Amino acid sequence: MTTPSVSEPSHLDGNALAGPLSEVFRVDLTGATRRCAVCGITGAFAELRVYAECPGLVVRCPGCDTVVLRLVHEGGVLWLDLGGTGCLRLRVK
Repeated sequence: MTTPSVSEPSHLDGNALAGPLSEVFRVDLTGATRRCAVCGITGAFAELRVYAECPGLVVRCPGCDTVVLRLVHEGGVLWLDLGGTGCLRLRVK
């Protein structure tokens, strides 16, 4: 008897956030350094895992899989939850 395989949901990298987040932020966040509020891992925003097969975008830490960002665009309203993003470091001019 074979066990049915459960496939992992596919994800994109954090570069997929460039367009949607440009509606909120003036700077491109994909090059920003971020630190996870749960595991403390640091890295580029572009290294995050973006799951787009949800109602909106769900973004997870590559270190501990914690949800660090949720973004839903619905009928002219944008919902943005950055609850799991410990901090962002941005270079500004």
